[in-house]
Amino acid sequence: MKLDRLLGILTVLLQERQGDGACRFVTAPELAERFEVSRRTIGRDIDALCMAGIPVITHQGSGGGISIAEGFKLDKSVLTTDELSDIIAALKGIGSVLGQSNIERTLDKLHANADAVVSMREPVIIDLASHYKGQLTEKIELIKQAVLESRLIEFDYYYDKGECHRRIEPYFVIFRWSSWYVFGFCLQRQDFRMFKLQRLWNLTLCDKRFILREVPPRKWDFDAELADEMKLVALFEPSEKYKLIELYGLDCYTETDEGLRFECGFTNRDFLVGWLLGFGGKVKVLEPKTIAEDLTAAAEKILSKHE
Repeated sequence: MKLDRLLGILTVLLQERQGDGACRFVTAPELAERFEVSRRTIGRDIDALCMAGIPVITHQGSGGGISIAEGFKLDKSVLTTDELSDIIAALKGIGSVLGQSNIERTLDKLHANADAVVSMREPVIIDLASHYKGQLTEKIELIKQAVLESRLIEFDYYYDKGECHRRIEPYFVIFRWSSWYVFGFCLQRQDFRMFKLQRLWNLTLCDKRFILREVPPRKWDFDAELADEMKLVALFEPSEKYKLIELYGLDCYTETDEGLRFECGFTNRDFLVGWLLGFGGKVKVLEPKTIAEDLTAAAEKILSKHE
């Protein structure tokens, strides 16, 4: 984008300012190589900066180049040091799953701040990738292209009811509930739906384009997509306290003479049964009875396989 490049050129020029306030000249070929454009484009960008009131000076002859007039600096109120640090941390998180080249160039530009030194070694590390980062990155990049070009996508989808083939109008890629999703209008269901990228395979970008639909206000409530369908009431042994706190916080249980009473809503029955099995004999399900029966059946099956 031109605006992004103009800000990049400006920060590069400011970065070259020496301790005494003087600037080292930067040549047009250097800028052209750094921002991957032609020298003619850099020339037009310099003209644009001058028209915006930025005192960019061009020095002709051997040893010449481009610099910023002495005494010029950006208004510090545009971005504070803390704000820049937050942006850098967020960009590093996005960079854990997206292509690195653009992220690295953006980080480099943000780091070039003459008035506030922002450490690139941020104390906050955000990693949004998963064990199948390669496929995840490819999916996100392809869906981004489809969204920007308003093109349909189609894919095979695997879920608790089996598998199906879907074609949708993609609107957003969303990171929510510790997973990545694509939100869009499903042509088969004729409704807006969420699809988990980990269950989505054989993704294809279609040639057919679509016209953006108005998203109903209720569909913006993404939490409603995973509404609780069942309420679990269970007793956990005190030794499992840290596991409950890790997932649901300090106030998620009540201490009783029989153990830690835990009540919570769940959406996915299979996930709930699998989660409870991880506690072995250290949990007793009180409600719903059907979940207790599922645990009993699973335990008996495990026992039969190991007899």
